[in-house]
Amino acid sequence: MTTLRRANHGDVPAIRELIVDSVRGLSASVYSPAQIESALTHIFGVDTQLVADGTYYVVVHGDAVVAAGGWSGRQTLFGGDQHKSEADLTVDPASSPARIRAFFVHPAWARRGLGREIYAACEAAAAGAGFRRFELMATLPGVPLYRALGFADLESVNVPLPDGLMLPCIRMERAIETSSFPGLA
Repeated sequence: MTTLRRANHGDVPAIRELIVDSVRGLSASVYSPAQIESALTHIFGVDTQLVADGTYYVVVHGDAVVAAGGWSGRQTLFGGDQHKSEADLTVDPASSPARIRAFFVHPAWARRGLGREIYAACEAAAAGAGFRRFELMATLPGVPLYRALGFADLESVNVPLPDGLMLPCIRMERAIETSSFPGLA
């Protein structure tokens, strides 16, 4: 049995381990080993601002974090702490989309609905905060989930890595279904 809950600062080391396992295990069919290792060094990591904001969730099985993901009402579209270079300011929900951020699932727990469970929590919370749209930068392994959730492709993006490699991704968006949450429609 798994439990979904908000992440806390004590979860950060386990989330870091999950990210490495998830990226190495689920990205090997679409990215090269060099792209994976570079992205782990320069992009993929914990965004501790999401944890501090209370908008990042973990799914735990016993003591193990088996999935994580969240949303944000801030400017950053993707990347962990090591990817940020500026203050991560909040955005206005009336004119800007919330961001779906940093979904990672342990390979042994893939395709069991954990990403959908995290997304449902994100959608309810973002709707409650007044957001009406989501935007995200999907890595290629995540694209099937996001398309199944109703996200539409906006553009293909080659994210430059500091070592000269590129990480192909897709920027996507979706309306938040406020009618799913009584009192918010």
